[in-house]
Amino acid sequence: MVVKDILEKQGLHYATVELGEVEMLDNITSKQHELLKSDLLKSGLELLDDKKSVLIQKIKNVIIELVHYSEEPLTVNFSNYLSQKLNHDYTYLANLFSEVQGITIEKFIITHKIERVKELLVYNELNLTEIAYLMHYSSVAHLSTQFKKVTGLTPSHFKQLKDLRRSMLDEV
Repeated sequence: MVVKDILEKQGLHYATVELGEVEMLDNITSKQHELLKSDLLKSGLELLDDKKSVLIQKIKNVIIELVHYSEEPLTVNFSNYLSQKLNHDYTYLANLFSEVQGITIEKFIITHKIERVKELLVYNELNLTEIAYLMHYSSVAHLSTQFKKVTGLTPSHFKQLKDLRRSMLDEV
């Protein structure tokens, strides 16, 4: 909505505004481009100009969408999914991502999955088996191992710490 507001205030015509991407109807002048860049920065957003940065952002968006907002299980492996979604060879995407971000796509996915697992543990609506299934882990053991490797805690210990903090607040 912020991006749409900025575009409309500047009188720029667009076809679509989606997460991380705007399809413009008209070419914009360099002055309009600079003004757009400035207004986006004021709102905490960044205008990505070069194609590599745009592709990196698209990779991140696909991962975030899949990990945080999709409950549908993948019917193909992730590398194929990403290749199909972005119309690029996975090896190219993986190499570009690692080169620019300094971590692999796999590590980026794992980091986001573990953050989502933490969120689900805090909500306390699902048990670990349900969380493992929802997050597409092959087993609870696999989830627990990966969780401990990233956080240094087991999921149950993480949950206990959260519960301890909550009970201390209740006593106040």
